[in-house]
Amino acid sequence: MKYSTFGSLLMTVIFSCFLLSCKQDSNKENAENTILWEPYNDSLEVAANANHDNPRMRYKLIQSKVLDKNDVFRPLYQEAKAFSNERYLALEPYILEQDIPSIQSSIKQGKFTYEELVLFYLHRIYKYELDNGTTLNTIIALNASALEQARQLKSNADGEHPIYGMPILLKDNIGFKGLPTTAGAIALKDNTTADAFIVERLKEKGALILGKVNLSEWAYFFCDGCPVGYSAVGGQTLNPYGRRLFETGGSSSGSGTAIAAGYAVAAVGTETSGSILSPSSQNSVVGLKPTIGVLSRTGIVPISSTLDTPGPMTRNVTDNAILLAAMLGFDEADQHAIKDLFSAAQLLETPMSSIAQIRVGAITTLMQQDSIYKTRVEVLKSAGATIVPITPPEVKLDGFLSILNIDMKHDLPQYLETYAQQKDLVSVTSVADVVTYNIQHSTLRMPYGQARLEGILTDSTTIEELQTIKLNLEKEGRRFFDEALDNQDLDAILSINNYHAGYAAVAKYPAITIPMGYKTTGEPIGLTLIGKPLTEVSLLSIAKNFEQVMQARKIPELYSN
Repeated sequence: MKYSTFGSLLMTVIFSCFLLSCKQDSNKENAENTILWEPYNDSLEVAANANHDNPRMRYKLIQSKVLDKNDVFRPLYQEAKAFSNERYLALEPYILEQDIPSIQSSIKQGKFTYEELVLFYLHRIYKYELDNGTTLNTIIALNASALEQARQLKSNADGEHPIYGMPILLKDNIGFKGLPTTAGAIALKDNTTADAFIVERLKEKGALILGKVNLSEWAYFFCDGCPVGYSAVGGQTLNPYGRRLFETGGSSSGSGTAIAAGYAVAAVGTETSGSILSPSSQNSVVGLKPTIGVLSRTGIVPISSTLDTPGPMTRNVTDNAILLAAMLGFDEADQHAIKDLFSAAQLLETPMSSIAQIRVGAITTLMQQDSIYKTRVEVLKSAGATIVPITPPEVKLDGFLSILNIDMKHDLPQYLETYAQQKDLVSVTSVADVVTYNIQHSTLRMPYGQARLEGILTDSTTIEELQTIKLNLEKEGRRFFDEALDNQDLDAILSINNYHAGYAAVAKYPAITIPMGYKTTGEPIGLTLIGKPLTEVSLLSIAKNFEQVMQARKIPELYSN
């Protein structure tokens, strides 16, 4: 009798376990087959932009023809779904639009955990990116391990770098182990790599890589006169301040739009000439293009080893300095790496300059042409800054395109040979291969052509001629700024958006843009500060001061809750 009872109980337990296992398998299968998003007909949206005042915004498509958002969002869906809207709303005052020190303070006080911080951002991403009426087409990959990694973190960041536990998004030309690094191109859709050098530095300090964001394909060195923020992988990135109304800026379009919409604490972009400054300005966020050599380029899909650099993109200057500090490190593999520069401690601990000590140049033609710039300069002057009217010399950037052409012709094959880990999945080995590949698959890959890639193949500039061009352009770029910086003893020169990004690029000078205001249409505009090499600490200090005086940034209305 006892044996019979035990046997019956055992069979019941076994059967229950079997049912539970079947239920779990069924739940897993259901989760894997859950339809979160369906492709839609974007022809009406495309038609609505056919006569846009800006030719680059006359789109031929909006949604990607190849990316299935279900594949992107399924892995974390069940956990994100379990995070209630009530909890989200309770956390909103402590996270949305708050800076990193404030977020870390709230976590230390037990208001929420690092896991809930990730869930908060996932909630926003799922809410807006799965709705075809609000999607920015900006998130193109999520790190399926992000929540598990968040759970393993300590309860607070005492003794850790401020970036500890902060969810960060990466532009999808930056290597991250576990997700493809595509540069927006289908030819690299299966490009698996190790972590880029700067990603290693972030992970060492406990940062959480939340995922990858869209970009202008091949960092906008692909088509000519085409929309910024378009890639074959991700589709057309849209501006949260006016979807299909305003440009996103490029090529770090996804980094700018995602941070503006509040999808993560911060993002990393890259710039060759304007690719951080432009999308930061267009999306009312803070973007820093460092001095060439401050941050490593190792593991990043290149355009130009001469001019490329990654940089931080954030909602405020404080976070920008923190993210920059977290990515610092001397990389012997980077030929332009600078060994002796400012330290992370200087970035994190330098007190803000007194505005009365700040001396900057305001470009006279911009004062005449742009009312917002003029008004903001006058506000800064009233607050105590010394404003010196300047007229930079006439400078030509002859040969600039050849730097990009010849560098990419040599740098891309080297990247593919060194970092593309599965050569059988990445068939291209050169720019010529990419051009051919795109022609063979043109329906999906190049609705706007590939004029810039084709231009690389026809550029006959020799290496010797290229060296002369580089030296001349660096000299001319520095002359554009130095006449005022040196003669007037200026800390920086004030520009707008990416207006003078090309000069700063060839000069290899750092630049930071901060929100300056909004046009009558609602389109954001940025105030850009450009300084001498390795003056990042000073530029960030000045930018922080100006940010507090102007207090210009507003969250985009459609993404405000």
